[in-house]
Amino acid sequence: MIGTRLRQARTAAGLTLDEVSVRLGANGHPLTKAALSKYETGKSLPRPSTLLMLARTLGVRADFFVREPTAQVEWRAFRKHASLTRSLQQKVQASVAQIVEGHVWLEETLNSRQRHRFPSPRKVATPEDAEAAADAMRKHWKLSDGPLESVTQTIEDNGCIAVCSSDVPPSFDGLSGWANGEFPVLVSSARPSIDRRRYNFAHELGHLAMNCSGLSETEEENLAHRFAAAFLVPASVAKREFGEKRRNISMEELMLLKQKYGLSMQSWAHRAHELGIIDAPTHNRLFAQFSAKGWREREPVEFTGREEPVRLKLLVLRALAEGVITPSRAEELCPGCTSEAPAMDNTTPRLSVRALRKLPPEMREETLLQGALVAEPDYKNDAELTSFEAFGEHDLHV
Repeated sequence: MIGTRLRQARTAAGLTLDEVSVRLGANGHPLTKAALSKYETGKSLPRPSTLLMLARTLGVRADFFVREPTAQVEWRAFRKHASLTRSLQQKVQASVAQIVEGHVWLEETLNSRQRHRFPSPRKVATPEDAEAAADAMRKHWKLSDGPLESVTQTIEDNGCIAVCSSDVPPSFDGLSGWANGEFPVLVSSARPSIDRRRYNFAHELGHLAMNCSGLSETEEENLAHRFAAAFLVPASVAKREFGEKRRNISMEELMLLKQKYGLSMQSWAHRAHELGIIDAPTHNRLFAQFSAKGWREREPVEFTGREEPVRLKLLVLRALAEGVITPSRAEELCPGCTSEAPAMDNTTPRLSVRALRKLPPEMREETLLQGALVAEPDYKNDAELTSFEAFGEHDLHV
């Protein structure tokens, strides 16, 4: 397990074996690439002092290496630019898997698991099939045909794990899969605008809601795009807003519709074309206007909704309030969560050995760690506490 966790932490940090070796050497703990490889493949075990240095180098807690994984994620779709290298893809997947693992652990520890309300994937082969799949998902989740206040909250309320990560390269868009075969996982980059994040989550939802077996990757991507647009703006809604047929659409209309539905102006123009509301020359003319005004990269108005996952934060704050985890563990699970919470008494409780043994393993380790952190300044500043001779191997035979 230690080897697997080492590789996971290294991959999530985006480091090669050579880079880890160099960093360890720079910190006064030289270790060869070959030795690190043996640790990862399980051919040898690192000493506790080496694990501590590896933890600092890789940005995880030392107990991460010996903690039993609570989730295995099977990734189904990865949306990226062609420039995203394989190593960066693995980094994104490993770092997101760590977030998902913490989420699943909290759900199970707090006994608050939400069963996902996810229909069986629909067999899809055409754009019309994708439209029907999006409509079916809305009906399954009992959504009206009106604007969705938050796509992220909608998918979280229906038992999905949503991750919006800023620790991803600009060439990454979205990712989707299943954790332990029962938690739908949807991931979007936090870098784009809010309307783009909404679209990313809807797109990844499409990958899990549709069965595109037998189709090429490009064909599946195109159908996921169609699903996303239809999920955000059903065909009946688009025709209600635009009318059945149009010879032109003004930029002012597109601005208002973007602010109302959280779908970009360009996506609205494309939606009108794919539904036959406008013809190809009108569609091309609209996009020529976008280019001439410099709006292809940044549109003149922004959607002001909220697209940020909150389920993980709520679970962390609940676990912290109930004493299931410590503030340091809370920060590991959800960085920044405790900074938004009211100040708490961080005094380590005095527990008897009997009471300590009755605690769950995770909480027992946290309590011991907090006690060690509290005692650390005393040991550093009081020489009498450290001026003793440690037992040697020969003492065991005396």
